[in-house]
Amino acid sequence: MIERERRLLLQRAARAFGLCGVLLAGLCLSLPGVVDADVLPSVLILLIAQAAALVMVGRSPHLGWVVLTILLGFGALALAQLPWGQGSSLALPLSLAPLGAAGLAGVGMVLSEGTVRWLVWAGGTLGSSLLVATAGPTGGLISTPAIATLASWVIMLIIGTWVTVGVERALRRIDGIGRAHTVERQASETEAQRRQSARLLHDTVLATLTLLAHSGVGVTEEAMREQAAEDARLLRQLRLGSTPMPRFSGSYSLEPVAETALGTTLESVKNRFGRMGLDVRWHGTGQVLLPSDVLDAFLLALTESLENVRRHAGVDHADVTITQTADSLRAVITDAGVGFSPEEIAASSLGFTESIVARLRDVGGPRASSPPRAPARP
Repeated sequence: MIERERRLLLQRAARAFGLCGVLLAGLCLSLPGVVDADVLPSVLILLIAQAAALVMVGRSPHLGWVVLTILLGFGALALAQLPWGQGSSLALPLSLAPLGAAGLAGVGMVLSEGTVRWLVWAGGTLGSSLLVATAGPTGGLISTPAIATLASWVIMLIIGTWVTVGVERALRRIDGIGRAHTVERQASETEAQRRQSARLLHDTVLATLTLLAHSGVGVTEEAMREQAAEDARLLRQLRLGSTPMPRFSGSYSLEPVAETALGTTLESVKNRFGRMGLDVRWHGTGQVLLPSDVLDAFLLALTESLENVRRHAGVDHADVTITQTADSLRAVITDAGVGFSPEEIAASSLGFTESIVARLRDVGGPRASSPPRAPARP
């Protein structure tokens, strides 16, 4: 597309330049005494034909129109000097100069590429320069009209070559930019495909691990709703500026208060174990206010005890009885599991970490009992 526009630009420029030269030469040759009156009509006819050929040069890239233009120009240059051998007007060389330097040299713009076009340019340059040089009584190759004609042909060739080379260089740069863009786009598509494949693999592995963790059953809809509600509560407190302080795995204390209602916290523990398949039933005191440090130690011991029931008792429910006196709070967890012998279990293997035992020592410490073939009562 760009190459076609380049050729069309040169053709139109050659047509405009050539028509200006033909028109000016026709006006100069029509002046009285410049050309023999019997020859003038024939010269004007050749100039009109040359103008028509130049119009076709601006429309068609065919080399034949260029050759026809040059031949008609040669004919006009030669015919204007008739009769040969007789003295001609001193104004004739100056009148023929526009025809040779513009009317003919203008087509040099479209002769800047290809061996054949270079040969046509050389023939046109040599012929028009010689014909202009032979006009006039003091003709010669070093005359001003001849030098102007030769220079005009060279300048037209330089202009055509400069436009051609410039457009080709621009085309190469455009092609380079296009290739770079294509490579960048392909790299982006490859990277996007790689990330999509990695995401798909991650989701597949995560889904497979989830199914394995839940024995192929998956998470119940109700459990998902509860987890989403707790996540929403966590996010809301984070937006309000609370700092999460992990107390044990899966539980966070976000509300920096001096005292917390025990019943509300116990309900969250019950919901947590309910999602894991252990039904916890509460008995005894419903609402009790405790200092935060005592509540943390109490909940840690209670959570670890229920975790032991869930893992080792082999049952899907447990009972928690909470009793309170003026100076003590007691929680008893009972289940109908397989039981164990406390004498055979070391104190460090009762399911409590050293940090939990140290914090519970201030409130009486944990105790566990289990008669033979009877449920455990921690």
